[in-house]
Amino acid sequence: MSIWFKDYSVEEIIPLSKNTMLEHIGIEITELGDNFIKGRMPVDRRTKQPAGLLHGGASAALAESLGSIAASLCIDPAKRHCVGIEINANHIRAVTDGYVEGAATPLHLGGKIQVWEIRISNPAGKLVCISRLTLAVLDK
Repeated sequence: MSIWFKDYSVEEIIPLSKNTMLEHIGIEITELGDNFIKGRMPVDRRTKQPAGLLHGGASAALAESLGSIAASLCIDPAKRHCVGIEINANHIRAVTDGYVEGAATPLHLGGKIQVWEIRISNPAGKLVCISRLTLAVLDK
């Protein structure tokens, strides 16, 4: 059973990235399942730190982007909106090039608070970053 407010497609979600940080750093939404959303981000000049590794802030940006989009898909957008109130990120493994993929799944979908877990992995499927995002669900 789907957790989404309506039956969304990836094609409907992609325009949400237009003229945002997601577009600027190359984050793409790639998949929407019944209870998860996935996206990917390049590890390139836009997302690396000076030492040539994936910047932790870029991982946090991917995590917050996926979790925020997912949270917004769970509510009636005409009546409510979600805003992030806390994010944490544990950086587990370095990445120097290619892409990383993130997958957001809900831990709690309440009427006032949502909590999402976002797992970011390298192309080999090894964990790069684990993040938890808490969002407030507010009336418009």
